[in-house]
Amino acid sequence: MEQLEPPTLTGEMLVLRPLEAQDIDAILEISNDPEAQRLGAHQTLTRGDAVRLIADSSECTDRLALAVRTVVRDTLVGEIVLDHIDWESSSAWLSIEMRPAYRGRGYDTEAVVLMLELAFDEFRLHRIGVNLPAVNYRARSMYESLGFRMDGRLRDAHRDGDLWCDAILLSLLADEFHVSYPIRSPDHTR
Repeated sequence: MEQLEPPTLTGEMLVLRPLEAQDIDAILEISNDPEAQRLGAHQTLTRGDAVRLIADSSECTDRLALAVRTVVRDTLVGEIVLDHIDWESSSAWLSIEMRPAYRGRGYDTEAVVLMLELAFDEFRLHRIGVNLPAVNYRARSMYESLGFRMDGRLRDAHRDGDLWCDAILLSLLADEFHVSYPIRSPDHTR
């Protein structure tokens, strides 16, 4: 597979677009937020890490990271990632992280739907999975409302402060997604 051409996806409230240097401070805010760490962010980034992440993202064939920005004010509210894209098995893993001030406003749901449309309709993937700490009840509820189903549980796979918690594995198949979100016509612009 050639390099992924980072798309721009537009919804009602949000635009998903490639990460840029102007996004570094917001990405650092997300990665260094204690609640984000508890709910699933897997790494704390330094400024240098964030610069490399953005620079390297345009050269990946198995990872697509996009900024989640508001349509009205063009404010970065989060980051969404389609990761470990396996073109042979037609599957990938999805994650989303929101800035603290923008959690619980429905932005994550719209961003996930936009990314799922891209994954299933344009990339023609068959399966998208998510791996959540069991303590992230809000994210699990959101994914289940979109049709994701439980695949399993990994015992003590995530840190929760000084303690451990299980990982919840969920997935969604293309045909399950298309029951609620039919493929858009070819003349539809993103």
